[in-house]
Amino acid sequence: MDLPFELHIALRYLLAKRKQAFISVISLVSTIGVAVGVMAVVIALALMTGLQEALRDRILGAQPHIYVSRVGGFDEDYHADIEKLRAIPHITGVAPMSIGKALIGGPHSEEFITIKGIDPELEPSVTDVPRAIKAGSLAALTHPTADHQPVDGIVLGQEIATNLGVTVGDSVRITTPEGTLSPLGMLPTTKLLRVVGIFSLGLSEVDAEYGVVSLDVAKRLFKGDQRDLIQLHVDNIYDAPAIAHVVEGRLGPQYMAQDWGQQNKALFSALTLEKLAVSLAIGLIVIVAALNIVASLILLVIEKHRDIGILKTMGARARSVTAIFMLQGLVIGVVGTTVGAVLGYVISYVCDRYKLIRVSTEVYQISYMPFTVLALDLTVVILSALAICFVATIYPSRQAAHLDPAQALRYE
Repeated sequence: MDLPFELHIALRYLLAKRKQAFISVISLVSTIGVAVGVMAVVIALALMTGLQEALRDRILGAQPHIYVSRVGGFDEDYHADIEKLRAIPHITGVAPMSIGKALIGGPHSEEFITIKGIDPELEPSVTDVPRAIKAGSLAALTHPTADHQPVDGIVLGQEIATNLGVTVGDSVRITTPEGTLSPLGMLPTTKLLRVVGIFSLGLSEVDAEYGVVSLDVAKRLFKGDQRDLIQLHVDNIYDAPAIAHVVEGRLGPQYMAQDWGQQNKALFSALTLEKLAVSLAIGLIVIVAALNIVASLILLVIEKHRDIGILKTMGARARSVTAIFMLQGLVIGVVGTTVGAVLGYVISYVCDRYKLIRVSTEVYQISYMPFTVLALDLTVVILSALAICFVATIYPSRQAAHLDPAQALRYE
């Protein structure tokens, strides 16, 4: 296959031997620099994207996509509101809940806990808590076995159960601030509950702080001082903000809807900012590699000034001379970018597949660092690297094109 003469000369200069071997070495270093820079950016983006998705999946496993609240709280019969919400398009799950704070005591310690009251039959449609049960069952909250005394049950997160030293079948003391009036003043309410299940969602914040009871038990514990909400699950998590707006419009001004993005805005904003900062910092490696391309092309122009003069004397246009040196820089960029992108993808895949980087769950909420390479991220990195390499070729190529052949050949 016949190559254009500009590309043929560019490749010949890149693969120069003997006297021009030094230029070839600089070109090789430039190629390696581009490859390392692209590889580092791909791995960094994969790490930050994987971390975002892992935290998002765990958070959405523990909480619904949308919370709906009502000014003054919901009526005793909340089923009418549930039916209205089910009629809204793209809502795939609806379940009521109530939430409050309490002190829980076990054989080993006492801990502050967030108690969530649920309907065990509807909860599987909005969260992953029923599927995260490691021992016991969620159904036992409303259907305890005959020997369960006390009757009322609670399902605890795995970490808080470990801290308390309890397992399925043990009893725990729940103390709430909503007490009863006595001659000694207001006394807090203390109630014994039986542990009927233990769950683990893989999110330390939930596993170490949450307990689940039935709605009726929650109302008796908090005596109307709990926060009542309706949980919604939608078919596309990215449509949650729009659906939340539709919910408020359908139900009226007394209702407020808050999607998962608003609930965790600070966390995901911090992760996005960190992803951008890491990408920009590591992207400087590509820019440094591009400076090597500038240096190698300038040296090549100086070394090949006689050849450039001969080419111009033989009729080569300035555009052709510019193309020769631009193509040389682009070859370095294309090879380096391709190698770097492939290595970055392979390393990210291996690290994620075999869970090579283990971390503390107390710090990162996950047991290992996940890597996820998005097609959009990979495309942006490749195009950005090629653009940087192209810009690096402009100055040396223009200098070569403006070389005066008479000056170049005067002393030859």
